[in-house]
Amino acid sequence: MNFKSSSFLIALLIPAILFAGEGRKISRSEYIAMYKDDAIRDMKKMGVPASITMAQALLESSDGNSNLARQANNHFGIKCSDWKGPGFIQDDDTKDECFRKYQSVLESYDDHSNFLRTRPRYAFLFDLDIKDYKGWAKGLKKAGYATEPTYAEKLIKIIEDNQLYLLDNDTGGPAYASTDVVPVIEENKTREINRISVPSVEAVNAFESRRVKQNNGVDYIVVRNGDTFHSLAIEFELGHWQLPKYNDMSSRDALIAGQIIYLKPKKTTGEKSIITAKAGDTVHSISQAMGVKVKYICKYNDLDAEQALKPGQKVYLKKRS
Repeated sequence: MNFKSSSFLIALLIPAILFAGEGRKISRSEYIAMYKDDAIRDMKKMGVPASITMAQALLESSDGNSNLARQANNHFGIKCSDWKGPGFIQDDDTKDECFRKYQSVLESYDDHSNFLRTRPRYAFLFDLDIKDYKGWAKGLKKAGYATEPTYAEKLIKIIEDNQLYLLDNDTGGPAYASTDVVPVIEENKTREINRISVPSVEAVNAFESRRVKQNNGVDYIVVRNGDTFHSLAIEFELGHWQLPKYNDMSSRDALIAGQIIYLKPKKTTGEKSIITAKAGDTVHSISQAMGVKVKYICKYNDLDAEQALKPGQKVYLKKRS
């Protein structure tokens, strides 16, 4: 088996949860082997150097072994500011701070890239060369990503000690030195591969051909790695404005693998009259899950589009009689 295929299988078959479930710590080389492809993918999609993404993940998550990484899938220490999803409370600079909580490690990686891409204070970083990891490391510290005085130096040391700069090559560093890891799969441990789930999404099969499905009578597709509004508009011969509008999103929003994207306008009512909100639900997530426009959910429930929902809260999908 060649290097490329073996590392791909490792990434699919041995996620961090396997080790976390048994209490064994993940080694740094194991972590890199499992998630380097996600870092490379996000580099190609969002422009953040894979070496920087991986170094930050290793440092912030203690190689995937931190309490925040294990319990909240948060590998970058991103806090809850401007976050509509679930949170995880732990002490940091102050007591009981809120950190973003994800349903998968992949979602954490995607949100990290989107976080840097959409914050004005990090905009100058994207003018740097993609291989200038030292400039990126120093720029992140300058922009206030972390309060640790030696944050930049720590990132640079991790990158150089582990040759992570090779990941910034277009090929993803075929000579990368830290991927000759063969993790042990325990006997009788089985799990489904190639399937990812994140909020308001469906499972993704990496080898399935693209299919148009229906929800509430509206055509939709499931996002794959690398998809953007622009690429989907070309694929389905739609105007660049249509998909963001149909999905109550901004054209600047990054898409996450497994996410539901409607190809036509959602309906004004749902197939069900009422549903119960779960932890982490938002008006938008329910809109996407049920195929009902955000503005009508707000209208039926006297809600604001940004208003938080409480677990157990009744949400009407049709006009109340």
